Amino acid sequence: MKKFILITAIAGIAASVSAQNLKPVAYKDGDQKLNGLVTSNAGKKLPGVLILPAWKGVDDEARTAAAALEKKGYIAFIADIYGEGNIPADNAAAAKIAGSYRNDYARYQKRIELALEQLKKSGADVEKIAVIGYCFGGTGALETARANFPVKGVVSIHGGLAKDSSRTNGPLSTKILIENPAEDRSVTPEAMNALIKEMNEGKADWQIITYAYSKHTFTDPKSQDYNEIMAKRAWEHTLVFLGEVLK
Repeated sequence: MKKFILITAIAGIAASVSAQNLKPVAYKDGDQKLNGLVTSNAGKKLPGVLILPAWKGVDDEARTAAAALEKKGYIAFIADIYGEGNIPADNAAAAKIAGSYRNDYARYQKRIELALEQLKKSGADVEKIAVIGYCFGGTGALETARANFPVKGVVSIHGGLAKDSSRTNGPLSTKILIENPAEDRSVTPEAMNALIKEMNEGKADWQIITYAYSKHTFTDPKSQDYNEIMAKRAWEHTLVFLGEVLK
């Protein structure tokens, strides 16, 4: 427990320092104000990575990832999916609002598309863009692929993999990496098999990496489920994938 508390404290300090290098970006979806964040290297023509945060909105894990990606030579933009005034206060509220976007996938895709536009406006090379997402954002990464937005690759990190059975499978033109914790109870064998079938039918370039002894939020240092070894491996796998599709 003491080790977990220490790791959490260190992560919090790192995230706070990283946040100082992120610039707020205000944009809109109709009348709804959205508040994204972009790395300080905005304005340079560099490969770009859109980060889709977990179900509570822009959080420290997304901020830390953005700062790390900047150090690797990417412009990173953290999307605001819910919009100003709609940030969930607890898990129950997060489940409700995230669920509404999962059910209305077209609305989710639109918010992702608007964020991609902001990433491009921030100077990212339009020919070299990828999307990564955590949890609810991992679902968004898959929705990016399903929408066939012009990105080179997507990474779903402990994302929800299920899709409504009424939706038909279509072509998938982008490369897909799934980083799935072995003990994620939210991912059923049926959902995994359906996703594999969807990716095969869509002729996608796909890969699934499973992380042993890992529960749903295994990459988040603030979570009791944090698995430091597997989280580091997952991040390295993300960087290898981005290096392949964007460099």
